[in-house]
Amino acid sequence: MKEIEVIRIKEDVQLNNPVLIVGLPGVGHVGKLVAEHLVEELEAEKLLEIYSHHFPPQVLVDENSEIQLVNNEMFVCHTEKHDIVALIGDHQSSSTEGHYKLCTLYLDLAMEFGIERIYTLGGFPTGQLTYSDEVLGAVNNIELVEELKEYGVNFKENEPGGGIVGASGLLLGLCKFKNIDAACLMGLTSGYLVDPKSAQSLLKVICKIFNIDIDVGPLEERAKEMEKIVARLKEVEQQQKGMPEVSPVKDDDLRYIG
Repeated sequence: MKEIEVIRIKEDVQLNNPVLIVGLPGVGHVGKLVAEHLVEELEAEKLLEIYSHHFPPQVLVDENSEIQLVNNEMFVCHTEKHDIVALIGDHQSSSTEGHYKLCTLYLDLAMEFGIERIYTLGGFPTGQLTYSDEVLGAVNNIELVEELKEYGVNFKENEPGGGIVGASGLLLGLCKFKNIDAACLMGLTSGYLVDPKSAQSLLKVICKIFNIDIDVGPLEERAKEMEKIVARLKEVEQQQKGMPEVSPVKDDDLRYIG
């Protein structure tokens, strides 16, 4: 197997005003949930599969006990305004070198498809188990800020403070070398759990950008289940706060330890 293997499913791809959406696993799986939902709801066609030894050494097992080597995939979703090329997958790279090599490949494919705009999707960790219907943005071209504000994207000075790690951030930086406009759109999420509720907020913004109507029913059902889990976590957290503090062990008490 090569370092990176691209298996093309559809040849001679002709696209109309294409845009790339990147939804790989990350914080809260927010971007992954949105991109996979788009692929499913818009009945996308698979363009290609990407295999690499920069992914973890792992296979996935389906309901029939059949294995599948982990990979990333590109699909095309046809809409009136744009053809949306969606990059989804099982993993990001497990190494820094792999991130650069894979992101370079993603950009080479984007240029091959004639893509001039890229949106990377992800989650912005708040560390809080409270929900905020907010989408934060970062861009590689300042001219995109006002445009995206019209769709409900918020921009905050020096946020995210720690930068954007992984493909969602690296692609924005590398796009500058290719003269491709790019933006990272991040749904606010606790960072502790898979977050379909945050994905709903991000999906609303994507629907505005592309002027499409997507059924959010499946995400809503998953969000309700996660809300029950979050409520239970909050309950446990409150119980722990109400517990009396444990007195420190004194040296004299150590004699009781056998």
